[in-house]
Amino acid sequence: MRVGRVVGRVTLNRAYKTLAGGRFVIVEVQDRFALAGQPRRTSESLVCYDNLGAHAGDLIAFTESREACMPFYPEKIVPLDAYNAAILDAAVVSHEI
Repeated sequence: MRVGRVVGRVTLNRAYKTLAGGRFVIVEVQDRFALAGQPRRTSESLVCYDNLGAHAGDLIAFTESREACMPFYPEKIVPLDAYNAAILDAAVVSHEI
């Protein structure tokens, strides 16, 4: 599971029938430096399926790959590569060991 910030939405002309009720959002992946308030070291973005209602600026936890489809299995077969698993209130990064 990784953490990202929603920066936009994707508008579709047609959607897969089993994905009704959700939408696709553009997520900017947050590394430990960005979560600690420092300048970001990477600029990775991806498209993530969201059925929780995240808005632009929200911090989310998302899963990728096969794990992205597991919330729907075995009732539905869905073609997902990233899934919003949680909307986060805050993320605290501590450099202490």
